Amino acid sequence: MDSKADRFNVFKVRYGPVMSDPDVPGPRYHTVVFVETKPLDGSGRIHHVTGDLVVGMHYDVRPSRRPEESRTYYAKEFLGTVASASYPASFNSVCSTQRAPPRQKAFNPKRMRTEQVKPDGTFYEPDEARPRLIKCTEWTESQAIPALQQARLIEPTEPVHPDGRSIAAS
Repeated sequence: MDSKADRFNVFKVRYGPVMSDPDVPGPRYHTVVFVETKPLDGSGRIHHVTGDLVVGMHYDVRPSRRPEESRTYYAKEFLGTVASASYPASFNSVCSTQRAPPRQKAFNPKRMRTEQVKPDGTFYEPDEARPRLIKCTEWTESQAIPALQQARLIEPTEPVHPDGRSIAAS
């Protein structure tokens, strides 16, 4: 079994709110998986999808300072820990195999507005049922996090303190 010092804390972090979308009600946030690789300063790496609904999205990983230091920080939720031996290679492998949201909208010259499109790129008829749009939050919450948990990369443990102790024990 790994010692606490051999594990990194994993969080779901929300930034925003982001620009509203008339086709998706309610406030929207950019939702990511954040792995805290440097517990002394709280920095680490963000795993997320970027892009938009007109061109589609792609999986991306980037370094990040402590999320709370961002001016767009909204919330952080502890998910568990990942073994340092599995990070980043296995973690990236699982995330990159989760299909990023494809193109889901296009400009319709007949109606002079951007509208939802079918997977083949054709427009829906006005009375035709449309599936729910998939954005970064849906990818993170419905695909990436469940896949990481199923692969046992995110383990439901207590958060790790910078000195390697469980935070609950400190």
